[in-house]
This record gives sequence, structure tokens and C-alpha cells, in this order.
Amino acid sequence: MEVRTIEAVVHGRVLYERRSDARLLVGFHGYAENAERHMLELQKIPGIDSWSVAAVQALHPFYPKRGGGDDIVASWMTRLDREMAIAENVEYVRRALAAIWRDASGEPRVVFAGFSQGVAMAYRAAAFAAPASGVIALAGDVPPDVAAAEVKLPPVLVGRGKRDDWYSADRMERDIAYLRGVTDLTVSIFDGAHEWSDEFRTAAGEFLSRFS
Repeated sequence: MEVRTIEAVVHGRVLYERRSDARLLVGFHGYAENAERHMLELQKIPGIDSWSVAAVQALHPFYPKRGGGDDIVASWMTRLDREMAIAENVEYVRRALAAIWRDASGEPRVVFAGFSQGVAMAYRAAAFAAPASGVIALAGDVPPDVAAAEVKLPPVLVGRGKRDDWYSADRMERDIAYLRGVTDLTVSIFDGAHEWSDEFRTAAGEFLSRFS
């Protein structure tokens, strides 16, 4: 039996609020979330009113499990055909940024933000898709393809809740050891689980203020 991969065209969704042509925050949601939910979290960051904000939705939508509500959610990728999926997602980010910049008077300073599964996309966007001023990474680790590329990253804010069982303390320590060798690193450990928190939003606001 042969396995053949066939290129196809799909369309992604990006939510965008334009407030500034100088500063743009681009976010990537977690597994089984969507752009609307992620946008709500990004909008709670202190000082965000001086930034344009985009929330990029993953290309693979699905219905949540029974009892999970009526919202359609999405996933970034699985292990299946991983290398192709990474390339497709990076190209998707490039096209999303091009569509946003089409309305802007010049290219803004960009910070990429990710939560959980979306953290890998934030790192990939900064490493492969477009020049970035910073990365905000909450509850997710550096993907192996970024680490293997041996690229320099922009300043990074890494966040983890003390009770996060998925992004464990050990995983965070591995990331910290790697990131300190390739960038200027800020670490935020807060009282919480696998989630956004007011404490981390404050840290994210302070991080973004460096680029205002």
C-alpha cells in the first residue's frame, strides 16, 4: 500500500483589531480552543489598548466532545506528517501577517503570543515566519524543530502555573536552560494551573511595555 500526500487549499480565520500601526500582538490559541476565546484573553492584558491584536485560529477545526458546548474549536497539528504540517502552519502565519499589514502604514513591531499548544506556533512564527520583537509563551514548551534550527530568538517571556500538570516544572526548566543560551529571558511562575491568570497578564503587560 502506498501513501501519497496531496496538496490542497484550505482557509484559515484570523480575528483582528486594529489600534496601532506601530505595534502588533499576534496570538495562537491552545488545543480545543478557538480564535474568539484567545482574543478575549489577549484583550485582558494591561496596556493592550495601545496595540493592534490578531488571534490566529488553527487550520484543523472540530466539534468538542459531547457536553463541551456548541463552539467549534481547533487544533494546530498532530504527529501525522509533522514536517509538512509545520511548513504549512508557518506559511499560514506569513500569509496572515501579509493580510494584516496590507491595511497598515508600514510594518509594525510584532510580538507573538501562545498558550499551551499555541506556544509552539509562537516560537515557530518568531523563528521562521517573520522578524519579531518578542515572544510570550504561556504553559507550553519550545518545539524540537525550533531548538534544532539553532536560531537566535527575540526576548521571551515564559509563564507557568505552579499547579500545571501538563507543562511541568521539569519541562519548563529544560526550556529555560535552552532559552538562556539564545535570547533575553523573563520567567513568570504564578499561583495557578494550566491557565491564564491575572498575575501572568500583568507580567505580559510589563513585557509588552518594553516595545512601546
